[in-house]
Amino acid sequence: MNVGLRSLERPVASIVSVMRLGALTLRSHLFLSPLAGYTNLPFRLTVRELGGLDLATTDLVNARSLLERNPRALKLIETCAADRPLAVQLFGSVPEEMRDAALFLEAQGIAAVDINMGCPVRKVCRVGGGSAMMTELEKTASLVKTMVAAVKIPVTAKMRLGWDEGNITAPELARALESAGVAAVFIHGRTREQGFSGRVNLAGIRAVVEAVRGIPVIGNGDVTTPEAAKVMLDQTGCTGVSIGRGAFYNPWIFQHTLHYLRQGELLPEPGFEERVTVMTRHLELMVRVFGEEHGCRMFRKVAPWYAKRFGPANEFNKQVVLLKNRAEFDQILARYRHWREQFLDQGGELMRRFRPAPLAVGFAQSANTGPNESIPVPKGPVEVW
Repeated sequence: MNVGLRSLERPVASIVSVMRLGALTLRSHLFLSPLAGYTNLPFRLTVRELGGLDLATTDLVNARSLLERNPRALKLIETCAADRPLAVQLFGSVPEEMRDAALFLEAQGIAAVDINMGCPVRKVCRVGGGSAMMTELEKTASLVKTMVAAVKIPVTAKMRLGWDEGNITAPELARALESAGVAAVFIHGRTREQGFSGRVNLAGIRAVVEAVRGIPVIGNGDVTTPEAAKVMLDQTGCTGVSIGRGAFYNPWIFQHTLHYLRQGELLPEPGFEERVTVMTRHLELMVRVFGEEHGCRMFRKVAPWYAKRFGPANEFNKQVVLLKNRAEFDQILARYRHWREQFLDQGGELMRRFRPAPLAVGFAQSANTGPNESIPVPKGPVEVW
């Protein structure tokens, strides 16, 4: 008996077992979106080990900084054999710099290059990158054509619906980019003016799907549950779904969504011990990649997100946000386990009144984290350019 599994009322249609991105064949149509400051190598490895993900994308990287071999830029594209296939997201507005950065990445064995046309952050837009690229279609298409002609790996584009509600340019830009040779378009269902507020416009994503002739369109925005991913696929006709903040909140989302779409059943939420195991693995990878002091300092903003599904966790959070080293984490966790016992029943499970609410199943609803606990939005590149 599969305890905790919920079956769909009807079979899931149009399940993609493999998909192509230019010459690249992918085993999953679920993608990890760039999330500045979060989708670094340790997080990508953590999610990959849980399953369901194939192509992941780095934090956005300034093309010029990459060509100058800025150590921070090189750290952003750090990878390893287990982190494959990998795309690097570039931003910039100078065609020659974007072309040369793409050539450099191809020489490093990167599987694809993604052009950021969607970041709403001011310091990206003011240099002509991010969402600003959506306001100058001919110039942007020319830049893309230069990059596509220079490399053999797929070049993709991440965009928003437009600059604001009065300037919905995504369908027209998607057609222009398809003519310029992009292998796929990733479309976030909000405008630049919205930032990360308001609801995702599924009809807007569908308009982009209908605008192109044959390239895949990947939908993005507010996918925090497997059900939300299915709604996006069903209502927009997009080929795949890219998940950013939802993956940071729930690293299991790729594995669970792929299972849901292919098998028609929802896997049970991970229990406390599994969450602790994955959280600890994430910390170990942070220490390995960034060193103990810096890795633990970075992990201070990560651990509380794992703890959101622990039940009462204020004692854990108060201590982990001051984390200094790996041994201290074990001590914090041991103290928390002891403190948490007061909320457990005789079977060792959380008493019902202390259990987190089920994850929201509707599309574009926050994942029951509370009105003031939304997933932090990216503030732009983690480098100081």
